Amino acid sequence: MPRFFVSKEDFDFEKGKVVIVGEDARHISFSLRKAVGDRITVSNGVDAEYDCVLESFDGDRVVCGIESEKVLETEPPFIAKIYQALPKGDKLDTIIQKSTECGASDILPFESEFCIAKEKSDSAGRKLERRRRIAEEAAKQCGRGKIPEVHPTVDFKTAVREASKADIPIFCYEGEGTLPLSELLCSEIKKLGDKKLPEISVIIGSEGGFSPEEANFAKENGMLMAGLGRRILRCETVAGFVLACLVYELEL
Repeated sequence: MPRFFVSKEDFDFEKGKVVIVGEDARHISFSLRKAVGDRITVSNGVDAEYDCVLESFDGDRVVCGIESEKVLETEPPFIAKIYQALPKGDKLDTIIQKSTECGASDILPFESEFCIAKEKSDSAGRKLERRRRIAEEAAKQCGRGKIPEVHPTVDFKTAVREASKADIPIFCYEGEGTLPLSELLCSEIKKLGDKKLPEISVIIGSEGGFSPEEANFAKENGMLMAGLGRRILRCETVAGFVLACLVYELEL
């Protein structure tokens, strides 16, 4: 069934109703051409989703009757935050889409030394809005219960300091002094014991990777240096690759 996200304020549980407004309501009415009696799934984006039946249409407002509620079951048993150095072109759009499909909770772009792309202040707001729409559409398509948060772009050192606070802070690096990702995950997951929803951060470079100085800064700030195997991955491949490894180790 088609899936939509609404805030908790849009639910009226006493009446057993939920109201969808704006672009989503127009999409239901005119793009999907839904009719009274059709069913959709509505998520509150936090902890529950609802099977609903469409009851009435009024332009940019759709009223649904709540038929059943269930706890979210499509979210991974970990919190994965992807820190991505700005790539060229529209690659970040792909990274956001695939990271959402693979279970990321947050996508945090940053600028590093070898970034060719730079975030311009006069267009940052529009880009952030578009990136958040991409995450929302991907969440709907793949059946996520939550929409990953796409954050404003920050500088490299800010990204490292934030990422280092995670239970498992991973720094993807092609240079020396790394541990294979499989060994790193095996070791670090054992240390977690039975911890619920461990937080894992993943820092990924742009096309040019990281400078030795950046790698040293990351290591000094507690990041775990991870190698990703014998083949060289494109920057837009890494997030999905690492998230797939996390899903295999912690979910499947």
